[in-house]
Amino acid sequence: MSEYLPKEVLAGLDEARKRDLRRRSRLRVMVGEEVYPILRYWETGFSLDAEQVLHMRGLVDIYDGSRHLYQCLVVASEIETGELVCTMKRSTMALDKAPLDYVRDDNAPVGYLPKR
Repeated sequence: MSEYLPKEVLAGLDEARKRDLRRRSRLRVMVGEEVYPILRYWETGFSLDAEQVLHMRGLVDIYDGSRHLYQCLVVASEIETGELVCTMKRSTMALDKAPLDYVRDDNAPVGYLPKR
C-alpha cells in the first residue's frame, strides 16, 4: 500500500504516528543534561525519535515524569523507520535510599528514645 501513496502523505502519516507515541508516553531518557521522550519501551531496550538524536551509547537515566525509574547501560543504537532503537545491556532500578549491607531484623526497633 505504501508504494501507492505520495511521499508527502507518508511523511505526514509517520509524523502523526510519532506525535501520538510522544503524547501517550510519559517516559523520558536523560543523557547528561539532555532529555528525550521515549516513543516505545520494552524489557531490553527503547526507541527515540531519530530526528532528535542520531546516536546514543553509555549510561542513561530513565524517568516517568519526575520519578527516576532506571539507570541503564545502552550498548547499541541503530536507526529503523525513523526511530533510534537503543539496546540495553543492563537496567537497574533506581532506589531512593542506599542498599543495606546487612540483614535487618524484622523485630528491630524503628528508633531509640534518649535517656533522661
